[in-house]
Amino acid sequence: MEIRKSVPETLLRPAPLKSRPSGRRLSKLRALLHGDDGMSTAEYAIGTLAAAAFAALLYTVLTGDAVTEALTSLIQRALESGLR
Repeated sequence: MEIRKSVPETLLRPAPLKSRPSGRRLSKLRALLHGDDGMSTAEYAIGTLAAAAFAALLYTVLTGDAVTEALTSLIQRALESGLR
């Protein structure tokens, strides 16, 4: 390969370890390198439940009388100011 010839040999070899990692350090290293990608089923369930609860709260707030009155008055003022 042309690319391998242009790279110095010292960069192609892995650096030697000064000391071997202990059991605990090795397990942490493995966890970092082979981390859990994505969510598990329980995490999906909690995320879905939280999204549904937020949607219900948002629906309750937006369909409440205060929001409806505020939007109606805003639209009414905008239409009245355009007629003058």
